[in-house]
Amino acid sequence: MAIPKSLLERLKNNEIVARRFHEIEISILTILNFQDFIEELLSEIGSKFSIPHTWLTIIEESSISKYLHNIQNSELLSTSTAFLSKKEFTDITSNRLKPLLSNEDLSRFNPMLPKVSNYKIGSIAIAPITLDGKIVGSFNQADTDIHRFEPGIDTSLLEQLALKVSLCLSNVTAHEQLKFMAFHDPLTGLLNRGVMERVLEREFQRSKRYHIDLTVLFLDLDDFKSINDTFGHDNGDIALCETADCLNSLKRDSDIVARFAGDEFVVILPSTNKSQAETYIKRVKKKLVNEPIKVNNDSFYVKLSHGLSSVFEKGMASSAILLKAADKRLYEAKKSK
Repeated sequence: MAIPKSLLERLKNNEIVARRFHEIEISILTILNFQDFIEELLSEIGSKFSIPHTWLTIIEESSISKYLHNIQNSELLSTSTAFLSKKEFTDITSNRLKPLLSNEDLSRFNPMLPKVSNYKIGSIAIAPITLDGKIVGSFNQADTDIHRFEPGIDTSLLEQLALKVSLCLSNVTAHEQLKFMAFHDPLTGLLNRGVMERVLEREFQRSKRYHIDLTVLFLDLDDFKSINDTFGHDNGDIALCETADCLNSLKRDSDIVARFAGDEFVVILPSTNKSQAETYIKRVKKKLVNEPIKVNNDSFYVKLSHGLSSVFEKGMASSAILLKAADKRLYEAKKSK
């Protein structure tokens, strides 16, 4: 019995689509950083299938959100990545694992679109992507054609693509986590001591060469042991993270915040004199005092002690001496309390 021409055409088309998906998989399989991975994925899908709009929607609470937020030099990512809360994502997709197709009431998908987008959409396909078994967002495609992603069409190849993207994403994430851990403190996400010392040396040399202000701030938490003993080590960790977030939220882009060790932090303040540094740390302390950490029916406040040193003080012959001077003044401040 002869095979109907329409079936032959469909089989041939499916073969072409499958080959293109395989080519995309090959192109992204060996990429081990988020920026290149996402840029390659989006551009390949768009070009091979002539899809006007391709983008990612990432759940803010997911494990990959922080890595993507740190990518700031990619125009494609800024225009093709959207972030929204887990609740918003679930409300729209019902947390389904299979692709969602739609060509009606498309305004409900607006929260999933990149903020800078001006997409004209007739139909949309949303394919969830997972990491370690958890949905972290979706890979999305849209067309002006209302029939392109019409509900009811076969989504098996789209499901396969989403699975392959998820597997590749797992490899990229593992690599990025290892790279992140080499430079950052795992608890607070701040730069670690080794990186801080290298940055301080660079800024010290720049300050000396161009005669630019440089101040180092060394600080730690008051009665940190008491916080751990009274409220538990988990809340002690929260106190450290709150301090890190506060230091980061009030700093300038050029300032560097690092976790030195335990409850000790260092802030490198380029082009800043001691008076300006004192203003910064006063704002930090005020913010922490106004935001107590709640523990069940109780609460506690994070209080800090600090020491400052400036590159233009007498005897500051090296970055190590500059740091040690700030540390000594921190010790003296704590001793006087």
